[in-house]
Amino acid sequence: MNTADFSLRHIGPRIADQQKMLHTIGADSIEQLIDETIPNGIRLQSELDLDEPMSEQEYLLHIYELSKKNKVFKTYIGLGYHPTIMPAVIQRNVLENPGWYTAYTPYQAEIAQGRLEALLNFQTMVTDLTGMEIANASLLDESTASAEAMTLLFAVRDRNQKKANINKFFVSENILPQTLSLLQTRATPIGIELVEGKEEDFDFSSEFFGAILQYPGKHGQITDIKTFIEKANAAQIKVAVAADIMSLIKLEAPGKYGADVVVGTTQRFGIPMGYGGPHAAYFATKEAYKRDLPGRIIGVTKDMNGNRALRMALQTREQHIKRDKATSNICTAQVLLAVMAGMYTVYHGPKGLEFIANGIHNKAVTLSNTLKDLGFEQTNTSFFDTLHIKADAKKVRQEAEAKKINFYYPSDNEVVLSVNEPTTLKQLNQIVSVFAKVAEKDTLTISQVSEENGIDTNSIRHTSFLQEPVFNSHHSETELMRYIKQLERKDLALNHSMIALGSCTMKLNAAAEMLPLSWFKWGKIHPFVPVEQAKGYHAVLKALEDQLTEITGFAGTSLQPNSGAQGEFAGLMVIRAYHESRKDHHRNICIIPSSAHGTNPASAVMAGMKVVVTKSSDDGNIDVDDLREKAELHKDNLSALMVTYPSTHGVYESAIKEITQIIHDNGGQVYMDGANMNAQVGLTNPGNIGADVCHLNLHKTFAIPHGGGGPGVGPICVAKQLVPFLPSNPLIKTGGDQAITSISAAPFGSSLACLISYGYIKMLGAAGLRKSTEVAILNANYIKKRLAGAFETLYSGERGRAAHEMIIDCRPFKEHGIEVVDIAKRLMDYGFHAPTVSFPVAGTMMIEPTESESKQEMDRFCNAMISIKHEIDTLSKDDDNNVLKNAPHTMAMITSDEWLLPYTRQQAAFPLDFVSDNKFWPSVRRVDDAYGDRNLVCTCAPIEAYMEEV
Repeated sequence: MNTADFSLRHIGPRIADQQKMLHTIGADSIEQLIDETIPNGIRLQSELDLDEPMSEQEYLLHIYELSKKNKVFKTYIGLGYHPTIMPAVIQRNVLENPGWYTAYTPYQAEIAQGRLEALLNFQTMVTDLTGMEIANASLLDESTASAEAMTLLFAVRDRNQKKANINKFFVSENILPQTLSLLQTRATPIGIELVEGKEEDFDFSSEFFGAILQYPGKHGQITDIKTFIEKANAAQIKVAVAADIMSLIKLEAPGKYGADVVVGTTQRFGIPMGYGGPHAAYFATKEAYKRDLPGRIIGVTKDMNGNRALRMALQTREQHIKRDKATSNICTAQVLLAVMAGMYTVYHGPKGLEFIANGIHNKAVTLSNTLKDLGFEQTNTSFFDTLHIKADAKKVRQEAEAKKINFYYPSDNEVVLSVNEPTTLKQLNQIVSVFAKVAEKDTLTISQVSEENGIDTNSIRHTSFLQEPVFNSHHSETELMRYIKQLERKDLALNHSMIALGSCTMKLNAAAEMLPLSWFKWGKIHPFVPVEQAKGYHAVLKALEDQLTEITGFAGTSLQPNSGAQGEFAGLMVIRAYHESRKDHHRNICIIPSSAHGTNPASAVMAGMKVVVTKSSDDGNIDVDDLREKAELHKDNLSALMVTYPSTHGVYESAIKEITQIIHDNGGQVYMDGANMNAQVGLTNPGNIGADVCHLNLHKTFAIPHGGGGPGVGPICVAKQLVPFLPSNPLIKTGGDQAITSISAAPFGSSLACLISYGYIKMLGAAGLRKSTEVAILNANYIKKRLAGAFETLYSGERGRAAHEMIIDCRPFKEHGIEVVDIAKRLMDYGFHAPTVSFPVAGTMMIEPTESESKQEMDRFCNAMISIKHEIDTLSKDDDNNVLKNAPHTMAMITSDEWLLPYTRQQAAFPLDFVSDNKFWPSVRRVDDAYGDRNLVCTCAPIEAYMEEV
């Protein structure tokens, strides 16, 4: 075996195994299989034009050399991003641990209790610090969270405001510039009018439904948000506050002042800047708005035995159910980063956080006093960590950069600097020396940090926080290490077994791809440093853009969208801008097939479009006649078609070129959802099928790990006519010459995570990428054949082949009293995470093995499924005390002195021989979702505090 060939490490089945699998499915070769699967008219005629593949060792040397092109200055820019100290125990045991970073979104709660507890800690931390009643389990970044806050406040307007079409939203001039840009992006499509101004000049007119404040402001001033909120409440104007979470340890919680929403980022809690992300945003609000709260909420419920259990709450808000009526897009979380920020809080506890926040503030006050002694005016009268200094910005910048120091320079006579957790006494003196040189004075030496207060006494925090035991129990490294491990053991991740989720592509996240994320020359770069300090990043990001452009067959790429949902929205906003540039402002109809991903309709509505749904034919394909009819009916107003390819049903539709041509003939553009790109790379591409824009899920096709439900990256690739409209950033030049405003806070979104996909493509090369796609298709067809006779595949291509995934029909088992959810729970007893359940067809499972899974692992999975089918065959509809209905079975059940069930313990826990070799024990029995929604509790309160029957 060629040990330098990365593709042999990434792809699961060995060559000999592939031959056996081909024999099983009745194909003589991979080439024959692909010919029978993909329509010939859309096949690529040549290999992708990519660099020759690197070995893992060559790649790590390459990425190390590129990292040296990044200049790591001492950075005090602020603007929502700060240098931090990540505790090594969290870096090693969470960030670098596949038990955490390879897990999936916790839809199957019984095998995700550890992740759910970590997220509950995060929510509790947020509600405590913000003073709000309920928080979600994270959003993408502060700016997108602020936009979600605006959207929520617009949605919860009172009846009279809606009747009068009150649509004005006040934005404080103290807002972060990237947030203002993103508010503009989100406001226009849904008819919100932004009005920017000074807080003290706002007249609280009845024309406004809401307002957003920055706390502290972008230049560090702490304004009187209490008085503002009181006046707003009196005028029926709801208020959102974008708050620095570290400052809330010192500042009174906005919730105590009556704020309706509090948002921000938790990046300061030990997460590296990473040139912009990924970081976990937070969103907290009043319980009255829980049904409009964006993203995911983790709630407390009970299992079948009445024991405390956790799960994702209020799942009826999920897009697959509410579709275009959805309040937000659920696929917008940063779970891995939220876990890390939560663990930072657990590790330090309230006393540790107070020590850190006091240290930051005291250093800022000391620095302010010293600069005043040098003759500089520091204009902030109340501040936490940021100083606003009147000075010659050009001179300061020249001297600072000579000393490898970054400040923020909003104008020619302003310098803003933010002190941070890692700032030392030595570094404070370096800052002073810069200003002394500019003032042409002898420098002053800070010998100790003052404990003088720089915060207005009316803003000082008096509310206690983080009193729950979890935040006061794990302050030694030994204790935290064991706590993290305790939670990890409750979760099934890819390091245990295959996660065969349809449409979610849970492939290998190779260690060589992940290692550079911990390197300081990638982690310590602020997203708004001068671009010449980030040459390593720009080399990687430009190369990745070019790689993705080539793979998709398009003309340009933007990496800015920091989730797949954001990519959908960005693609539609680019289409919208294109139409508007042609004076086609009226084009607002978006056609979406009924089989499309549930996120599609939500994104279309966010982009200001009206959704028209087309039918599916009996074989699961788009009904071309119905599509043509609707396209022609709406031809004067047609904006776009949203299509997934291969289809969500796991089929390469042969009519795809006809479909895209129909849309073009009627004046629309074609958006292709990239969720299934793992079945395209190297064999066909969106440009080839006639699409105009696609988003890519880098956390699916391009190997960024799901991290328990995020981070994701959702770049968009576009055809030539759409390149001018790619998104911009107010501080760093990005996008086209007619760029739309920002899609995410950072210029290039989650840049640190992009290193993973860059490495994936670099090490596989064109041949490796194509081979990965081929084997993904082989693996899916192998499982399809192995399950034949036990489970019917609902849809197949014209020649009987599946794409990279297939849907199996579990509806016939209702005659035995078994629902698809029972099969999902029973799979846990066999050590597997269930495939995607009841999407896109209720009562079915969608299975996608990916190319990374070996024949041996797929055989274990198939054996488990066939064994479950045999179990079903023995059951009657009237018997609900059976091995499936009682699944999953916990260790506590199996080891109990009492066993009254009509099957053996061995049947319950060890149904096949292989299970005992690698047994995974669910930590709770089947959870009660309905109980949890009736008794919504989203913090760490003990179950006794709320459990009463209703």
